[in-house]
Amino acid sequence: MKSFTALILLMLLCSNTLRVSGDIGTATSYNPPYLPTRCGGYSQQFPESGFFAAVSDGLWDNGAACGRRYRVRCISGPRGSCKNGEITVTVVDFCKNTPCPAMMLLSKAAFSAISSIPDANINVEYTEI
Repeated sequence: MKSFTALILLMLLCSNTLRVSGDIGTATSYNPPYLPTRCGGYSQQFPESGFFAAVSDGLWDNGAACGRRYRVRCISGPRGSCKNGEITVTVVDFCKNTPCPAMMLLSKAAFSAISSIPDANINVEYTEI
């Protein structure tokens, strides 16, 4: 019986550990105007979906982040603000604020797809794709 209980506990521990498969960071939304950007100035580099992001120093990589795509999902936020599902965002800019309020600043369309509270600071899981 002790072996069975230990096995069940081990399985539960492993299943909770495997839920997070990417990196963890923070996100919030940012408002237009979105141009000019550090990735393309005034050119049209925005994805048709409207799901794009500006990133902080941790992801910027001296500009190499331009055009990178990340799968993002909300994992926690104030008052149960997370929506189910995940989105894919394209990096189009560097965070203009000092200090940057989050690791990722998501376009209004992207942020509203994963959070029910506008302008909240949320915790996200993200994976480069």
